[in-house]
Amino acid sequence: MATTGFETTQACVFDAYGTLFDVHSAVGRYRNQLGEAADTVSALWRTKQLEYTWLRSLMGAHADFWQVTGEALDYALDSSGIGDDPLRDNLMQAYLELKAYPEVKGVLRQLRDAGMKAAILSNGSPRMLESAVQGAGIEDLLDASLSVEPVGIYKPDPRVYELAVKHLRVDAGNISFMSSNAWDAAGAAHYGFRVAWVNRFGQRPERLPAGPHAELSTLAELPGLLGYQ
Repeated sequence: MATTGFETTQACVFDAYGTLFDVHSAVGRYRNQLGEAADTVSALWRTKQLEYTWLRSLMGAHADFWQVTGEALDYALDSSGIGDDPLRDNLMQAYLELKAYPEVKGVLRQLRDAGMKAAILSNGSPRMLESAVQGAGIEDLLDASLSVEPVGIYKPDPRVYELAVKHLRVDAGNISFMSSNAWDAAGAAHYGFRVAWVNRFGQRPERLPAGPHAELSTLAELPGLLGYQ
């Protein structure tokens, strides 16, 4: 049997947004109200959300992810000429209730049954993560939901990835990290994790100093990568 380098994994750590939870499901709930602008708003909301985390980190001007998410939404709505405050409030509430991808719960349960540690490591604020995890019904399948807030800076800063090492008490080389965000996969690999990029939408690889050690189309392929199938 061919080895993947993931067989020595002692803990699986997951990015949250885009990896476990569908970031576009918030706009999906209000597609009728947004009309033709829905896809544009959703894509721009996500783009600005990420850009603002990187820019705030570089500027040394941290704000939690809830604030950043609101500021990004304001930009996206303004760019589409939408000034509907109740709709804005509804979209923000929907972001607390994002849908999990369909395979997530089953995969986490398989890891739990195998005795594997599992945790989230996310830019999300503690309140946001708690809400998403409870909404997906996966709180009993995780050992921790780790937010960047204790270090006050966003991914891909190495101090964020170090949170998982310290909390789980597992060496970086024995942690498998899963993210749908190629830049996050690169940051985690550069830090020293064994990384699987969950390339849900067939994107091209980033040109960065490090990259993932494996590529998955969904998390359903993870147990096989770990040698459980």
